[in-house]
Amino acid sequence: MGTLDRILREKQSGVASLGPQATVLEAAMLMNEKQIGSVLVTEQDRLAGIFTERDVLRRIVAARRDPATTPLAEVMTTPVACAERKTGCDEARRVMREKRIRHLPVVDEGRVVGIVSLGDLNKVDHEEQDQTIRYLEQYMTTM
Repeated sequence: MGTLDRILREKQSGVASLGPQATVLEAAMLMNEKQIGSVLVTEQDRLAGIFTERDVLRRIVAARRDPATTPLAEVMTTPVACAERKTGCDEARRVMREKRIRHLPVVDEGRVVGIVSLGDLNKVDHEEQDQTIRYLEQYMTTM
């Protein structure tokens, strides 16, 4: 299995982020527009936190807070588990499993360069399994 850098190169999508004073409503609208499950909260190009669908349920809906007036700074998850480009996919999956998270920001020298989801890791696994199956099928037909 490869590294997170491989996933980021293939993914080629930008990182959705907002400032800490943006509202939960703005974050939810951005997540809906981009069909994603999290938004990074950044301040001066540095990662300050992450806001996820789980945060919406637990910290807004269940707490009966107004999403239009609640700033992300009050409800974002912090500290944020991160990885580097050279992190292996297996290691990233282990971190995500242990921390019970589905989104892992990737940083390079303190700057966010991407985000990897559990779905991204599952896609890599699926592709590698398909490749192994094709190889084994070819091997079996040549015997």
